[in-house]
Amino acid sequence: MCTSIIESVPVEGMAKRGDAWFPLAQAVVAYDHARHAPLGDVITLDFINPRLDAGARAAIELTLETAKDLRAALDRAIRAAEFEEAEVRGKPAAPRLARAA
Repeated sequence: MCTSIIESVPVEGMAKRGDAWFPLAQAVVAYDHARHAPLGDVITLDFINPRLDAGARAAIELTLETAKDLRAALDRAIRAAEFEEAEVRGKPAAPRLARAA
């Protein structure tokens, strides 16, 4: 059964395919059956640039637990980067809303 859980967001960044880098334009996060990983349902991260050819894509399939660990690592890295920007470089940190864990 398909879950129809799909989130899409515009992104700025770069991804690598082979020896070449390409600009990213969109990220899609989904929860559904694995297409390639020998797993059940997975979180899929798909980074794409629809203005380029179909090969302008970087995709990964993660278990739900691994995706949670990755989210936590991203949260820690973002907090450290915000501190670096605010404290070391004198840029004000963006206001953050309190979020339930």
